[in-house]
Amino acid sequence: MPVATKPSGNPTGLPPNGQPHAEAELEEKIRHHYHQPKGVEQFGIEPIPTEKRTVRWFDIFAIIFGFALNPGSIMTGGMAVVAGLSFQGAVVGITGGTMLAMVFYVIMATIGADYGIPGQVATRMTYGLRGAKYIPSLLRTIASTYWFAYQTVAGSIAVVAVLEHWTGTRFSLVTVSLIFGVLQAVVAIVGYDSLKFLSRAALPFKIIVLSYIMYLLMTHTDPNFAPAHVLAYAGLPTSNWVLFVTWGNAVAAGSITMVTDAADFCRYTRSRTDMWWGTLCGKFLGAAFACILGAYGAAATLGKVANVFDVVSGLTSAWPAYLAFLLVIGLDNWTINVLNLYTGGLSLSNMLERVGRFWTTLIISVLGVALSAVPDVVSSYTSYAGMLGNVFSPITGVLMADYLFVKKTRIDLPALFQPGGNYWYWRGFNPIAAVWTVLGFGIYMYVIPVGMMKTVSTVLLCGFGYWITTWLMSASWSALTRAARPVEQVQTVEELAWQLAER
Repeated sequence: MPVATKPSGNPTGLPPNGQPHAEAELEEKIRHHYHQPKGVEQFGIEPIPTEKRTVRWFDIFAIIFGFALNPGSIMTGGMAVVAGLSFQGAVVGITGGTMLAMVFYVIMATIGADYGIPGQVATRMTYGLRGAKYIPSLLRTIASTYWFAYQTVAGSIAVVAVLEHWTGTRFSLVTVSLIFGVLQAVVAIVGYDSLKFLSRAALPFKIIVLSYIMYLLMTHTDPNFAPAHVLAYAGLPTSNWVLFVTWGNAVAAGSITMVTDAADFCRYTRSRTDMWWGTLCGKFLGAAFACILGAYGAAATLGKVANVFDVVSGLTSAWPAYLAFLLVIGLDNWTINVLNLYTGGLSLSNMLERVGRFWTTLIISVLGVALSAVPDVVSSYTSYAGMLGNVFSPITGVLMADYLFVKKTRIDLPALFQPGGNYWYWRGFNPIAAVWTVLGFGIYMYVIPVGMMKTVSTVLLCGFGYWITTWLMSASWSALTRAARPVEQVQTVEELAWQLAER
């Protein structure tokens, strides 16, 4: 049996027709195919040519760190303390829940580094060419729109709080959210290079200002703000294990909705090592910093104020400080929400193959900005995050089992784009994957008790169930055997991308 190999670049740098300037010609071909403007990222569902995969670990770190360190994540730490958790419980529960989800995230991110394809295209290997469009891609499109609105409203709440302290005037949350949303959409529409540049440029400024905010909190004269008091804050008497798991599960559920898009941020990455270091360090440090900052402000106010920007705005009257707060909130929100729109656009591109990435990102931007006018997306965070985790946990379990144990991390890249090919299954759908996704929904809702980590438990149960079912049925259904068969990758990524641009 031939051994599958990872796709390699064209050593001559030439397109299939043998002409020079392969990259420029290929991008121009894609631009004309989708009628996209110049100056934006042209690649959508097409694999990234090897020569363009030059991103190092620090750029991935800046993107993921900025993604994890944002007003929404900061406010989540505060909300957990206001709900009754201790300072230490909030930090451990939220950071731990985030990193549990990262185990699955990094596995799927490997596909981006190896093959240069978006995560939603990779789901075709498991759900089928059609099934991927109507299950993971449709759900991820919805999730991207929600998370964009959540981060926009959360950031706008912080902006309104700072402006009120600074000017003494109350501003409309809805108006600020809409303006905020439009500004963020511009960078996402331009594409990967813009979000990479923004993440790198914003990183030092964000760290400096947020560290200054922490300094203001820790040095305030009120004894409740003293580090020793905050560390000892025990939360409400009703705080218990169920509350701890509820918040840990909520952030794990939120993080796991990104698993199907993990490859999106890494498909320009130079190597797996760059991806691993940048992703893991960025997520852990960003999530921990965000949670500590948010939980500190809430614990210092004895669990009364969830918004740390509201707290810190009352500790100073210097206008440079207020300006710095506003800038860092804007940069924070900008960096994360660009990613939400970017991945949402790629998800929609997987569903609408004839529509280019620029246009699908524009569609998601319009929907996300409209939803930003609904403040309830923040106040009902645990409900919405849990709901999303309900559907993405079984999807993650199915994908993990298929990629690791059925496909053994080997993908037939051209088959991801071939109707009737190895990943066609039954009329473009893999019914086993679909059934276990539905069963996982019920397992999450009705089988796993509240006191357990429902998100991770569902991933493991559905993954095991999918693997066993596939193993049992492979003898009687040849499509499963064909989909799992290793293949020799004879077509280069460049040749495949050129072929897709000529469809």
